[in-house]
Amino acid sequence: MSICFMDFHGIDLNLLAAFDALMEERNVTRAAARVGVSQPAMSAALARLRALFGDPLFLRSAEGLLPTPRARDIAQPIAQALRQIEAALVAKPPFMPAMASLAFTLGLSDYPAFVLLPALITSLEQQAPGVSLHVRALTGRDSAVDLLDAGTIDLAVGVMPVRPENRIMTKSILRDEFVTITRRDGTTARDNITLERFLSMRHVLASPEDDRHGLVDQALAQIGKQRILALTLPHMFAIPTVVAGTAMTATLMRRVVLNSSVRHELALFPPPVILPTIEFHLIWHRKSDQHPAQRWFRDLIASQALSL
Repeated sequence: MSICFMDFHGIDLNLLAAFDALMEERNVTRAAARVGVSQPAMSAALARLRALFGDPLFLRSAEGLLPTPRARDIAQPIAQALRQIEAALVAKPPFMPAMASLAFTLGLSDYPAFVLLPALITSLEQQAPGVSLHVRALTGRDSAVDLLDAGTIDLAVGVMPVRPENRIMTKSILRDEFVTITRRDGTTARDNITLERFLSMRHVLASPEDDRHGLVDQALAQIGKQRILALTLPHMFAIPTVVAGTAMTATLMRRVVLNSSVRHELALFPPPVILPTIEFHLIWHRKSDQHPAQRWFRDLIASQALSL
């Protein structure tokens, strides 16, 4: 049996590791520290990579190194190949949650913080009593990307980031639909809410980013309608209590209402406009994709979301 050796044309695998670090860090100094070389050595590696691929690969900007289209094309195959080589050469001990003593930092938006976190904490106490959890708030759709890049969080649960990034990985784990709510003892609660009645009522809007034009307003604008917006709040879970004590109405995700302490004081209706289903994703950095403890924690969060 003959053995066929592949000709890599003298490519040094360390160059590919340097490329992977540059792709993830977007900074020569940080990439050098990541792979344990000096900054001049990383700069020299970048020059060799540019010559090897016949492309600048990274362009300097105020936001750091911006990858060229060519760099984006090769980033995932190179990262995957390096992870496979690492898995083949470095034997990693299995992660044993019951014996582990470590801390995870999890980025959460309001919705998963209220809906998912209680069940997650219970599972951690049962399966990994030595694991502690720190939670950081996600203040915008792309804040998870910024926090993961900075190494401030290990992973996040939130809506899909606006900026697609090769180094950021996502998995849909939770969906919810919208319902319109009113006070149960109000006159509106006795009938279905027609579009005409919906438009005559005073509305409450959850607006974490201080945007006064939500999904309902966008749907109404498409049919040439506009609602009466009486109150905006940054926290969606405060809205059921407001509606239960007033004649106002609100359109919220179903689990927000069901997890409210005043849910029995509210009437729920299908919204009189077509609204999308909302998806929440696990969001993590590619550099932690194969880490045993991180993989276990992601699987735990996904399983808890599936049980909701």
